[in-house]
Amino acid sequence: MHAEISFIGLFLEASVLVKLVMLTLLALSIASWAVIIQRNKLLSSARVKALRFEDTFWSGVDLNRLYKELIARGNAISGLEAMFVAGFKEYTRLSKVNSKSPEAVMDGTSRAMRVSLSREMEKLEHHLPLLATIGSTSPYIGLFGTVWGIMNSFIALGAVENATLAMVAPGIAEALIATAMGLFAAIPAVIGYNRFSTQVEKLEGSYANFMEEFSNILQRQAYSEKEAV
Repeated sequence: MHAEISFIGLFLEASVLVKLVMLTLLALSIASWAVIIQRNKLLSSARVKALRFEDTFWSGVDLNRLYKELIARGNAISGLEAMFVAGFKEYTRLSKVNSKSPEAVMDGTSRAMRVSLSREMEKLEHHLPLLATIGSTSPYIGLFGTVWGIMNSFIALGAVENATLAMVAPGIAEALIATAMGLFAAIPAVIGYNRFSTQVEKLEGSYANFMEEFSNILQRQAYSEKEAV
């Protein structure tokens, strides 16, 4: 293709404002793909870890031993592991001072696990608003560049006596590239946001179910310890 109708040629011939729009959209597209790759890796890892921990938890392992193993790992725990550690730690602490009040023990334990759940969800939802923002604003940024480029083309066209399509075509083409780049940045961001939001909701449901099941186990243990006192 000739230089004047190639992408690079059209970019170089574009006005300063249209160039800024194109560069902005390129930066947004790069940021969008970086978030998509990072979130996909994190959420995939979170699903695998949740399944692996549930298999271990329901295998009949001793909860005290499991707690000590997770504590030994320090800050390397996340997801269901972090919720289990938060709940079991609070349960153990409260059981020592409120052994005759299972309700108080379980209230404190449930609060600790809810706080842990909230923190884990913040980690999973991190950067998703950025994808939503890119997906919703990129088409309009591209459209702004297109309108500006076409406006300049017609202004230049009105300044000549013998206007031809060949004179205005490059200006319109460079303007339309801005719209194309806006869609190129927006479409993956919208798809990624919707996909990751669904995955986060499923993980949140899995975490909440585990929290209820674990609470039931601790509640039975709390009442059995009360009866033994």
